[in-house]
Amino acid sequence: MGLLERLRKEWFILGIVLVIAVARLEPAVGVKGGPLKPEITITYIAVSAIFFNSGLSLKTEELTSALMHVKLHLFVQIFTLVFFPTAIWLFLQLLSITPINEWLLKGLQTVGCMPPPVSSAVILTKAVGGNEAAAIFNSAFGSFLAAYR
Repeated sequence: MGLLERLRKEWFILGIVLVIAVARLEPAVGVKGGPLKPEITITYIAVSAIFFNSGLSLKTEELTSALMHVKLHLFVQIFTLVFFPTAIWLFLQLLSITPINEWLLKGLQTVGCMPPPVSSAVILTKAVGGNEAAAIFNSAFGSFLAAYR
């Protein structure tokens, strides 16, 4: 596999690295109230565009078929909403005996209990050729369930 072919295949990950590098060099572009207006563009426009694009690319049969994979959905939800928060909690118990700031540990615990961002799950699943319909369902359903735990 040639370099150019590899770059085409890994375009999404390379794009993420590039954006992180640019943000490191010029962070003022993405701050609240900055030129990109992330409080509007990310919160409303980007997430809506991702779901709209995902919805357009899915066939009704694919979504219906994805809903029938009950074992997959159970595994994903239990892993995301039970196993991962428990693993993070255990890890934080180890970190609590270190001199790390208590509020940082509380923040890590909070983040560890949150479901993964819906847009990220869908984009990454699509980028690697995974079951996009199942990713959309599990992301939306996981976010719904997380609100009630």
